[in-house]
Amino acid sequence: MAGTLNKVMLIGHTGDDVKMHYFDENACIGRFPLATNEDYVNKSTGERVSNTEWHNIVVRNKAAEICEKYLKKGDKVYVEGRIKTRKWQDDKGMDRYSTEVHCTEFTFLTPKDQSGSAPVNTNQTAPNQHANANPTSSKTTSNSIPSNEDEEDDLPF
Repeated sequence: MAGTLNKVMLIGHTGDDVKMHYFDENACIGRFPLATNEDYVNKSTGERVSNTEWHNIVVRNKAAEICEKYLKKGDKVYVEGRIKTRKWQDDKGMDRYSTEVHCTEFTFLTPKDQSGSAPVNTNQTAPNQHANANPTSSKTTSNSIPSNEDEEDDLPF
């Protein structure tokens, strides 16, 4: 195989509302944590085991604004994108690493009567192009930004 592939697909529940960061020229980035669960039965003990993995999701521009408007804590969402690991320094000068999923497509899965949100679809072919909204799934491009994921929340699932 000549090329490489960096693609991730997740279905999970949001751990918080979308946090927005606005920049020059109306550019913005939205960030939210996404929880995915793995349930299985331990064969040796017969005990039911449940593991939760947290993912830092990053969406940009119009798609971020749509996520901020319609996604609420606990909503179920499908996210597709690429993995990006950033290196940064903390207050003490120590190197830190953050792994994020830069969202290229998303679909709201929670019914609108359960979360107050309506299904939305955006398509974006260039980072500066405006997205079109219509009722099914969403798509956009992303770049890196610092992460701040240190909280534990009680999720309704």
